[in-house]
Amino acid sequence: MKRRAVLYILPLLAVAPLLHFTATASTPVGLLQISKGLDHPWGMAFLPDGSILVTERPGHLRRITLTDNQLSEPITGAPDVDARGQGGLLGIAIAPDFETTREVFLSFAEKRETGNVTAVFKARLSEDHAKLENGTVIFRQNLVANSSRHFGSRLVFDREGFLFVTTGDRGDLPDEAQNPASHVGKILRIARDGKPAPGNPQLQGWAPEVWSVGHRNVQGATLHPETGQLWTTEHGARGGDEINTPGAGRNYGWPVITYGRDYSGIKIGEGTAKDGLEQPLHYWDPSIAPSGMAFLTSDIYPKWKGSLFVGALAGEHVHRLQVDGTKIIATEKLFEGVGRIRDVVQGPSGHFFIAIDAPKPNGGIYQIAAPGDATATTGN
Repeated sequence: MKRRAVLYILPLLAVAPLLHFTATASTPVGLLQISKGLDHPWGMAFLPDGSILVTERPGHLRRITLTDNQLSEPITGAPDVDARGQGGLLGIAIAPDFETTREVFLSFAEKRETGNVTAVFKARLSEDHAKLENGTVIFRQNLVANSSRHFGSRLVFDREGFLFVTTGDRGDLPDEAQNPASHVGKILRIARDGKPAPGNPQLQGWAPEVWSVGHRNVQGATLHPETGQLWTTEHGARGGDEINTPGAGRNYGWPVITYGRDYSGIKIGEGTAKDGLEQPLHYWDPSIAPSGMAFLTSDIYPKWKGSLFVGALAGEHVHRLQVDGTKIIATEKLFEGVGRIRDVVQGPSGHFFIAIDAPKPNGGIYQIAAPGDATATTGN
């Protein structure tokens, strides 16, 4: 594994500057710039050939080849997006059988007559990676909101091949998070054609796509590498950001219970706990504005294997959480001040990659260098 990592990283060093940070027993040597000049990068997904597909919130999908760190022109055929406020082209997921189907799934803010919705788009990526073919919207929220906030929008395939879709409360509709008939403020689970996935709760009054309710704005989602359980990060208001493991038919409380307060300082809801409502595994106060998340499964970074990594937007750092089962037993801030980190993914080499959310030309993708890479980076 170590030899593979060095071979993988050497081509990058010829063209990628290394950003140094204070070294500790846990912190790696720095961040390697893979691509700059992106416009609000939002989601990343690795293709089988090792290249990365990246969504840009204003509406572009691009590909980065890591052998030469080349950023493609926008891939044609992406959906038209409502790129106002927090809206635009957002989450991305690659089909589990991509090598045969070449299917790509995108979540986005879609304009409707009276506002917009979170929607999911499916298309085939052409063999030359230049265009999306046969694109179609397979899912739309069932409630239109005239808002530019809280779209949620992470996409994650479960181990059965069904797609989790996260949504937010749209900013102005917090009570809809408690309405199980609505797609607002929910975790949804759909099949690849957009229909409700088998095995969903099917409770009375629940929309058939709804997996769990009571969410404010879920912008991070990943599967636990051992259990396959969905883990999510959720934006609170002023304080009260959460990590949850959403279960079928469960209610996660927003806006009835929360560890946060309104931005004005006013209390929200009924407190921090109530019978029948789930508690978060972890919460942050003050807020860090958590976004993309991933577990580390490789051996590249000493003492980190099994940790959960979360991108912090307001906190402008990578947040590492040491996990024991479903308990968070320690936390650590890495790369403080680097920028608004929108997504975190593990690449095929075992290295971590982060997306820094900023307008063009400052939005970019960086690779976290590992201690074992230090000799290769000397002098660069």
